[in-house]
Amino acid sequence: MTNPERPARVVRRRIDGVLLLDKPVGLSSNAALQRAKRALRAEKAGHTGTLDPLASGLLPLCFGDATKFAQSLLDARKVYVATISFGTATTTGDAEGEICDTRPVAFSAADLEAVLPSFTGVIRQQPPRYAALKFEGRNYYDYARAGIDIPRPTREVRIDAIEILECALPRARLRISCSKGTYVRVLAEDIGRALRCCAHLAALRRTASGPFRLEDAIGLAALEATDEAGLEALLLPVDAPLQDMARLDLEATEVVALAHGRTVAVAPGLSGPMRCYGRNTGFAGVALATDGALRAVRLVRS
Repeated sequence: MTNPERPARVVRRRIDGVLLLDKPVGLSSNAALQRAKRALRAEKAGHTGTLDPLASGLLPLCFGDATKFAQSLLDARKVYVATISFGTATTTGDAEGEICDTRPVAFSAADLEAVLPSFTGVIRQQPPRYAALKFEGRNYYDYARAGIDIPRPTREVRIDAIEILECALPRARLRISCSKGTYVRVLAEDIGRALRCCAHLAALRRTASGPFRLEDAIGLAALEATDEAGLEALLLPVDAPLQDMARLDLEATEVVALAHGRTVAVAPGLSGPMRCYGRNTGFAGVALATDGALRAVRLVRS
C-alpha cells in the first residue's frame, strides 16, 4: 500500500542540452543544479563553474551528453560585476566574513581608476584562506576554520579588462573580464591595498561565461514554475558551448568509424580539436586532427 506521506518518486529521463540559469544569492551552485535537475527530471547533469552562495548570475548547466563538453565552459572567460566596499576588510574577503580591519578611505575615484591598469593582463594571485582548493587532501577552508596556516602558492590568472561602472565611495561597482580560476574577492582586497586602504567584496554577479550571456538566462523560481514542454524549449543544443571550435562535416561511415575507435583520414592541413557533424545525423562529438588523421575525443550517444 502506498504511503500518502511519502513524496512520489521522480522518474528520471534522458535530457541532452545546456540550460542558462540565473542563480540567486544564498544558494550554492550544486543546490541550484539539483533543483534544476529535479525540475527537468534529468538523469545526468553538471554545472560549469562554481558561484559562491554570496554570488548570483549566470550558471550554465549541462544535461546528458552536454556534460561531456562542460570543460570548455569551465575553461572559458568569465565576466562579473563586482561591488567592492572599501575601508573594511573581512576574514573571508567577502561580506560573509567578520570585519577584521578598518581604514580611512582617503582616495578619489580618479585614484581608483589610476591603479586598475596594474591589475590587467597576466597577474599572480594568492588564493584566499577560505577556498575549496585542497592541501594534503583537505580543503583550504577546513584549515582556516581550525585556525591553521598552510602554504597557499600564488597562481597565474589573466584579467582582460576592468571597468568602473559606478563609484560612490566607500563603494564602487566594477565590471571584470577574467580567466578561469580568478578570485574576485582577492582582486578586491589587492585593489584596496594598492590604494593604501583595505577592502572586501560586497556583492558579485556573473554576467557572461564563454559565449553565453546573463540576459538569456532564466531565474530558478521561473524555471520551477515552467511546465515540462516549456522547460525543454529552454534547452540549448549539446554543441552550444563549442561554437568557437572549428567545424568538420563527415560522412555517416566516417562517424561510425570514429565511434568504433578507428581513425578517419582528413586533409593534412587540419589540426587541433574539431566539432564533428554527420551529414545527415547532426552533431557527433569532438575529435582531434593530427597529421592527416582524425581520432575521437568525446562523442555523443547515437
